[in-house]
Amino acid sequence: MHNNSSPSLKLSEVTLPLYEVVKREITEAIMLGKFGPGAVLPSEIALSQMYGVAVGTVRRALMDLTNDGLLSRRRKTGTVVTGRKPQHSLRLFFQYFRLHGIDGSLGKSVTKVTSITNASASKSDAQMLQIPVGTPVIYFHRVRYLDDLPIMHETLTLPRERVPDLPDTPEDIPQLFYLYLLEKYGIRISAIREQVAADLANEKDAEWLNLKRPAAVLTIDEVAYDQIAVPVLYSEHRATTTNHRYVNEIQ
Repeated sequence: MHNNSSPSLKLSEVTLPLYEVVKREITEAIMLGKFGPGAVLPSEIALSQMYGVAVGTVRRALMDLTNDGLLSRRRKTGTVVTGRKPQHSLRLFFQYFRLHGIDGSLGKSVTKVTSITNASASKSDAQMLQIPVGTPVIYFHRVRYLDDLPIMHETLTLPRERVPDLPDTPEDIPQLFYLYLLEKYGIRISAIREQVAADLANEKDAEWLNLKRPAAVLTIDEVAYDQIAVPVLYSEHRATTTNHRYVNEIQ
């Protein structure tokens, strides 16, 4: 049975479209077992009253969740929870990082974490992660190698509360960090928003990527979102593309 108490939607604080907020609330309720497999959701009118939004907003959220496979719309029955986990939806499965040689060959990279720092979120971090300024965050820096050559270095920022007990020594951070987030914390990276640009190499680029200045680097500023559209991780990548290409794939 669903708890009929009103969900804690703080609509005045919402920066996402309202239907995305409703999707997030319903998805979370499904994942937490408040709506079990086979459960029939309240009517669109009841949900609109529950969340304090228009019926059209609820209808858009339900349509998206149906397309994602979490819900099924059945004549005479209503909207039913399928029991299909969000991570099994193709729309929520995001396989995005590939490194290719100039000849198109696929490369397998390895990473080395060089430092881990606990700090307070700056204004820019807070904006990217949608958290208050000063929120405890973790920064870690790593270098990505391909064929033993450094090709990218990156700084990752996460809210501390999302990753309690994260190792504080660089060598204990797993290579496959997104898989670690899923297995350790139940956080599936389901969407990525990137801003790609070019820049001249700075001193850190020259140091970490063995570049001789002046040189050009590719920059990728990236926000990763979890399965309920909450920002989890902000990354700043700086790469050399002399012998490799960054390819973004959605499958």
